[in-house]
Amino acid sequence: MNTATKLIGFALGLTAVFGATYGVGQLTGPVNVAEAGHDSESADHGGDVRDDGATGHGEEAAGHLPGGLLVSDRGFTLVPVSAPTGEFAFRITGPDGRPVTGYDVTHDKRMHLIVARRDLSGFRHVHPELTDDGTWRIASPLDSPGAWRVFADFTPTGGVPLTLGVDVTVPGALVERPLPAPASSVTVDGYTVTLAGTPQPARQATLTLTVSRDGAPVTDLEPYLGAYGHLVALRRGDLAYLHVHPEGTPGDGRTTPGPQVSFGTEFPSAGAYRIYLDFRHRGVVRTAEFTVHVGDSTTEADEHATTAPEHDTEPEDGHGSPGHGHD
Repeated sequence: MNTATKLIGFALGLTAVFGATYGVGQLTGPVNVAEAGHDSESADHGGDVRDDGATGHGEEAAGHLPGGLLVSDRGFTLVPVSAPTGEFAFRITGPDGRPVTGYDVTHDKRMHLIVARRDLSGFRHVHPELTDDGTWRIASPLDSPGAWRVFADFTPTGGVPLTLGVDVTVPGALVERPLPAPASSVTVDGYTVTLAGTPQPARQATLTLTVSRDGAPVTDLEPYLGAYGHLVALRRGDLAYLHVHPEGTPGDGRTTPGPQVSFGTEFPSAGAYRIYLDFRHRGVVRTAEFTVHVGDSTTEADEHATTAPEHDTEPEDGHGSPGHGHD
């Protein structure tokens, strides 16, 4: 998917600033997806499922929606299904109601599964395996109690790219964590990532992330899913979803493997966003997280913000810092 195309399409779908905010307190009990007009199996995968497709964003609700706000789109539906303890499973059903088994490869994978806690304190990007009956399965990336948003990012064979989303509650104490304050650099597993660029609502801007280690620039980043970096942005409140790749591709003769990775972006509205950069070096994928305020969004966001902590931990199982998973 072309970065500019996906971002512009995302922006066109948003015509209003933040509306109703979805919080942990809304997830008070199970909601059967079938009650929202979708035929599904009961979800028994360690959490209750809720469809928050209705955003209440006025014109946005009446027109095109950004990715991840709907459990169903263009006849395709994300359906969590029963799975053994410790596993997460789901299907994508098509317009005929049957599980979809044909997918185009996008960024080296047929399915990108993104999960994030509703308070944006957790994030994982993994790639489940498809079984013959159309079920996607993976060791559960929902690794702590709380309210999570699950995004399935895929392209059905011969179709258009889609991102469907559904809420899942993992039993346990639902303690909302404040959004970290904006910071120009963060440290993860000894790598310092610096963010440059000033996004404005509905205007194109370039965000450049620079990776260094022990004060030295990292100039040998390794391709991960066909790129030197991946950027996911989630809008605070409704968790509107944006997944983009950087400018240029490895091996094109002009894109260098670091230390800088640049993204052409267009944030659709004022607000607070959490952005997540995945990058790979020395065989390990790591995630650098930033809070970004776009436009005049600081008043509400600052009420919930704290100073962003630095993450400096050793990788677990070759997948980066705890709480961030890649497959």
